[in-house]
Amino acid sequence: MATQLPTRFLGDTLYHLKTVWRDIANLRRSLPQLKLHPDLNQEDTSNLCQWIDSCLVNSGDLVAARARAAILAEAYLALSDTGRKRLLILLNDRYDIDRQKVETAIEHWRSATGPEQDKYRQSLRETLDPPRLKLLTQFNELPEGVKFLVDMRAELIALKLSETRLAALEADLKRLLMSWFDIGLLQLEEINWNSSAQLLEKLIAYEAVHAIQSWDDLKNRLASDRRCFAFFHPNMPAEPLIFVEVALVQGLADNVQALLDETAPIIEIQQADTAIFYSISNAQNGLAGISFGNFLIKRVVAVLQRDFPALKQFATLSPMPGFCRWLNQLDDTQLATLPGGASWLQLPQPRLPQDWHLDATLAHRRQQPLSQLAAHYLSQEKHRHHHHALDPVTRFHLSNGAQIKRLNWLADTSNKGLKESAGLMVNYIYDLSHIESNSQAYTEQGRIALSAQINSLLKQ
Repeated sequence: MATQLPTRFLGDTLYHLKTVWRDIANLRRSLPQLKLHPDLNQEDTSNLCQWIDSCLVNSGDLVAARARAAILAEAYLALSDTGRKRLLILLNDRYDIDRQKVETAIEHWRSATGPEQDKYRQSLRETLDPPRLKLLTQFNELPEGVKFLVDMRAELIALKLSETRLAALEADLKRLLMSWFDIGLLQLEEINWNSSAQLLEKLIAYEAVHAIQSWDDLKNRLASDRRCFAFFHPNMPAEPLIFVEVALVQGLADNVQALLDETAPIIEIQQADTAIFYSISNAQNGLAGISFGNFLIKRVVAVLQRDFPALKQFATLSPMPGFCRWLNQLDDTQLATLPGGASWLQLPQPRLPQDWHLDATLAHRRQQPLSQLAAHYLSQEKHRHHHHALDPVTRFHLSNGAQIKRLNWLADTSNKGLKESAGLMVNYIYDLSHIESNSQAYTEQGRIALSAQINSLLKQ
């Protein structure tokens, strides 16, 4: 992951902030200017801290406080990568919880009796919130402030890989965003070819599973036998949070290139009996770890059932992004104990030579061992710290109540598909009568719902 916020995010946010802050322009002229060097030099620190302190003072002038927060946010966006990093470190270190105040509040609460306990309990709660939370909340109250904070967290997520202390500030911001992005506030909308050009451009930019190659490719994905749905937040109406692309087909799809073929005929929608969820993309890096996908799938299934009563199956055509990485980390001893492992070891090195998938003989020799190893990887390999599946896509669908239905050979022969999963893809099926029980069994016990095909592949 890059260590800076993508230019597109900063540019869009800065443009929107400057546009929508016109309503407080007159008030801002009456305030002092906040002039900072782009790299936020040492001599800027005192001036910056005074400004932040003034934002945090309970003066009662909420309009002035809002204007100061707007000026600070605009100044933040004008900083260089180095300057923004230094400002975030300042917020993290200087505006953290005051440990002495917390300890004093704890002592008061412990020694209090009767009605005094309630007063000191409330005081303790207030001291446990770092001052920076108030500043972040002020940003949220600005027009476009939610988007500003989502982008700020995206930068924090990247920065904390090298600046681990920023994890505290990132966690505070995540907690606020989780409360602001409650699923009850989100709006499900269908995206189609008649949606705004700006929204369609974002669909192209944010697609993370199967890159959209052109406007013709996008138009094909929004054809009459296709559907695309996204969640939106009322304070970010032009920004999709997460979106899913759906193909309405006959039977389970087994090849993504065929599914996305622009020259393939469009099927009569009345003939479709299966909805294939072939791409689910999170559109906002700053909302990582705040799950919407499970709600999105269930909401979309409900809409499709309503609009197309003939649909009998709801399934995915999914990648296995961690399969080849896992396979390449195994030594010969480990491989020999796994289903398909002995046959895999008998193949000459390199076991996946250049363009192997184009040679029928080479591909045939690899199909059975790779399929068996993939079935083991999906159903048996667990995360080191819990009983959930190692593969992130598998983990997502199993937690939502899906069954691992079928492995599809050479289902994705793109460079990415071959590199990550040796061309294999998975159908996860959502049996509506078993979704809740499957989800509960997996979440609580790590028990995975498997089809007969997958179980057969697990046998040596």
